Amino acid sequence: MTLSIKDNFTKLQVQRYWELLQVLVGRTLKVRYRGSFLGVYWSLLNPLIMTGLYTAIFGVTFASYYGNSILNYVLAAFTGLVVINFFSASTSQALVSVVNNGALLNKIHLPVSVFPVSMIASNIFQFCVGAFPLLSLMTLINSRSLVNVLALVFPFLALILVSTGIGFLVSALYVFFRDLPYFYELVTFVMWISSPIFYPAAIVPNQVKPFLSLNPLSPIIESLRQITLSGTSPDLGLIWGALLSGIIILSLGWTCFHIWRHQFMDLL
Repeated sequence: MTLSIKDNFTKLQVQRYWELLQVLVGRTLKVRYRGSFLGVYWSLLNPLIMTGLYTAIFGVTFASYYGNSILNYVLAAFTGLVVINFFSASTSQALVSVVNNGALLNKIHLPVSVFPVSMIASNIFQFCVGAFPLLSLMTLINSRSLVNVLALVFPFLALILVSTGIGFLVSALYVFFRDLPYFYELVTFVMWISSPIFYPAAIVPNQVKPFLSLNPLSPIIESLRQITLSGTSPDLGLIWGALLSGIIILSLGWTCFHIWRHQFMDLL
C-alpha cells in the first residue's frame, strides 16, 4: 500500500514537471520569435554566415586536411559551429534562468531545476527543426548509410548532457555571484577557440593537445565530423568518449545544483 502511494506520488511529480516544462518551453519560444519572419530558422543564420566567412579565409589553407575538398571543409566548419552555438546559447540562457524567475519562485512552489532545463529544451527544439535535418542530409549524401544518420543522435545526446550539466552549474553559481555572466563570456570564448571548429585538430601541437583534450566539446565535434564526413561506420570510441564526458559533467552540475538549491530562496 505504501509503495503504491509512493509510486503514484512520483508519477504525479513527473507529470507535473513535464507539463511545466512544456509550458516554459512554449513561452520561451513564443517570446523569442514573436513577430519574427523566419522563426526558429534564424538559429541557422549565424552558423551559415560564419561558415561562409571561415571558408573564404581558411578554406584553401585547411582543405588539404579534408581530402583536398573545400566542400568538406565547409561541412566540417558547419558541424563545429552548430555545436558551439548550441552550447553557448543553451548555457548562457540557463545561467540567468533561476534568477530571472526569482519573483515567481517566491510566490509559487515550483521545482527550481525546471528553469535551466527549459532553456536547454527550447534550444533542443531549435536544433531538431533547424540544424539537425541539414546534418542528416549531409551525412546521408556522404555515407549513403542510414546507420550513420541514426548515429548522429549520440554526439547530439552528449552535447545535451554537457550543456545541461554546465547549465545547472552556472545557473546555481549566478544566484551567489551576479557578475558571473561577464566571466562566463570569457569561458565560452575559451571553449570556442580551444575547439576544432574552423581549424582541423591535426594542426594542434602535441604539447598543447593534452590541454585541449580537457574541452568536453572536442570529442563531440570530432565524433560528429567522423559520422558526417568520413563515409565510414561510426567510430564507437569517439561516441563513447563524448557520452562519457557528458555523463560526468551532467553528474557534477546536477550534484552542485542539488546541494546549493536550498540556499536559493534567501538570495532571490
